[in-house]
Amino acid sequence: MTHDLVIRAARAILPTGEEPASVAIDGGRIVAVGALDAAMPADVEIALGPDEVLMPGGVDTHVHVNEPGRTEWEGFDSATRAARAGGVTTLIDMPLNSIPPTVSPEALAVKRAVAAEKSHVTVGFWGGAVPENLGSLRELWDAGVFGFKCFLAPSGVDEFGHLDRAQLRAAMEEIAGFGGLLIVHAEDPEVLAAHEDGVGRGYGSFVASRPEEAETSAIAAVIDGVRATGVRAHILHLSAASALPLVAAAKAEGLPLTAETCPHYLTFDAEHIDDGATQFKCCPPIRSEANRDALWDALADGIIDFVASDHSPATADLKLAGAGDFSVAWGGIAGLQVALPAVWTGARLRGYPLAAVSAWTSAIPAAWAGLATKGAIEAGRDADLVSFAPEEPWEVHAAALEHRNKVTAFDGRALAGRVRRVWIAGSETAEGVLLDRP
Repeated sequence: MTHDLVIRAARAILPTGEEPASVAIDGGRIVAVGALDAAMPADVEIALGPDEVLMPGGVDTHVHVNEPGRTEWEGFDSATRAARAGGVTTLIDMPLNSIPPTVSPEALAVKRAVAAEKSHVTVGFWGGAVPENLGSLRELWDAGVFGFKCFLAPSGVDEFGHLDRAQLRAAMEEIAGFGGLLIVHAEDPEVLAAHEDGVGRGYGSFVASRPEEAETSAIAAVIDGVRATGVRAHILHLSAASALPLVAAAKAEGLPLTAETCPHYLTFDAEHIDDGATQFKCCPPIRSEANRDALWDALADGIIDFVASDHSPATADLKLAGAGDFSVAWGGIAGLQVALPAVWTGARLRGYPLAAVSAWTSAIPAAWAGLATKGAIEAGRDADLVSFAPEEPWEVHAAALEHRNKVTAFDGRALAGRVRRVWIAGSETAEGVLLDRP
């Protein structure tokens, strides 16, 4: 038979590792994977260059698109253009900071209607668990969200309230009842309140205001709740190395707990962030160099399951508010487009192969989210593919990135690895589609 498309690559990331391969595609799906010189007649054949690697498209499960309601911060058009430019072919949108937040089926319908007209990659949606919708989460689950995000400390926006310990347990019991998934921003508000004074322009003061204890205390509460209810739970944007033994012990106990970290925690360290540099502000914060190295070790050991961008942009006036005062500026890192090269740059310095980076940014998050047709180059999967040049050096220039507001902690950072081409459903021009939970 003659296939729609065959891509041949001397280097391809397959489930078995990196090896030469030819990939045959029909109707947007991979139908066969064979040797580099396999006989695969096709209407179109593409041979990647010797410096390029064929990889499965990235799956970023932690993106704040912010539309509708705060489209001046970001939006589905700009966010999904940035995703595609960075080799991310599937993303799952967080339930805040849009207005309305995705805390009801009606709000989900509003967001889906907006996204349907503007998305350049495949998009799914998280729901929110807030004090006002406890007891009615099943309706949002049945409407197709992938799970429920909650905060254990104030979220930063008034319309998305945080859960106290009793409300957290109630949400866990409710979500466990229908087999759902709870994803948690785990910081303890009492710990934060005890350290909130005297932040100002000092980056060290900002880190001290959100100590590791805030994470470890909150994560311990989540683990207690998982043990009591059996709910599947996930720790978002883990930054504190001191929390890793808690996560490791919970996993060893067999509890259904997973965790992620983010490119900025794997790239930057507190020792090299200047006072007043609020483009680096995020919560929980970027911590020390030794802490960063411990996160890498935990990722390699499987204590941390995967990497997600936590792309959380804002307008420049909010991000740089207060003339460098960390207590005033908005917290969030815009890194969606640079996530893959940023993680690869750090990984190659530590001797981790590109196949491991692909697993952390594609295969593992796809499997965790239940996206059985994403995250791998094998027959039966969607032909969401990326041509990546891992040795090409480049420097990030915020003004050249696709996301709406040109402020990012990665501005000026020297990285290795460029995305050259992206295929979604076997097409370099196809637009994205919206996903319900499988």
